[in-house]
Amino acid sequence: MTDLEYQDLAESALKAIETGCDRINEKTDADIDNQRTGGMITLTFSNRSQIVINLQKPLHEIWMAARAGGFHYKFDSGKWADTKGSGEFFANLSRYASEQAGQPLVFKPPA
Repeated sequence: MTDLEYQDLAESALKAIETGCDRINEKTDADIDNQRTGGMITLTFSNRSQIVINLQKPLHEIWMAARAGGFHYKFDSGKWADTKGSGEFFANLSRYASEQAGQPLVFKPPA
């Protein structure tokens, strides 16, 4: 994958997270505050816990830090897959965000 391909795919993923937060805030009382600074998004939940997602450009990865731990994802076969085989990025983000928000939340990959 070229740097440009990575940047396009990673940017689409970050935009999908931002859109997901907007949708969740409109349809639930989860009240997720999402702050973006460059290639990093910090999701802050009402209990003040956070999930931090940031781009690792030299490695062509997306990293996620949540209460459950730290995770690295590479784009493979049309999805962001955990480098240790522990699932897909958006499914895992949904699970960890749900745990931290105390209610079911769904983040969807870009269409």
